[in-house]
Amino acid sequence: MTLTLQSPAFEPNGEIPVVPTCDGRDVSPALRWSGAPPGTRSFVLIVDDPDAPDPAAPKRTYVHWVLFDIPADVGNLPEGVATSALPTGTREGLNDWDRVGYGGPCPPIGRHRYFFKLSALDTVLGDLGRAKKADVERAMSGHVLAHVELVGTYARQ
Repeated sequence: MTLTLQSPAFEPNGEIPVVPTCDGRDVSPALRWSGAPPGTRSFVLIVDDPDAPDPAAPKRTYVHWVLFDIPADVGNLPEGVATSALPTGTREGLNDWDRVGYGGPCPPIGRHRYFFKLSALDTVLGDLGRAKKADVERAMSGHVLAHVELVGTYARQ
């Protein structure tokens, strides 16, 4: 079986609706996944935008959400999942607003791509302190059993 990731909010490479953006309620979209390989002990979810600040001249990848140690028996996150409602054991890293939690698309110019990246790991990463995306990626190096990406786009009106 292949690891898959989808959202009922948008199609792969489709437009992200307003609700999960700064122009809407700024809440995480619902996500569902399946097909974790044998030996999966946890998942990592990273949402980022490689088109910041301008897709015509990107200068950095902006991190919107970092979750790790999502238990292996979890296969979805509901829309607008709050820190207090995350699956038991799930840890949050810092996004580029220097806080935990989801921060939705809010591009200053143009249509940006948002990558929802899910990795199945053969380990649990444990306490990484005030971890940023790079810290989580370093910790998961050599432990990725499968990886999948769901891309959505958004441009402000």
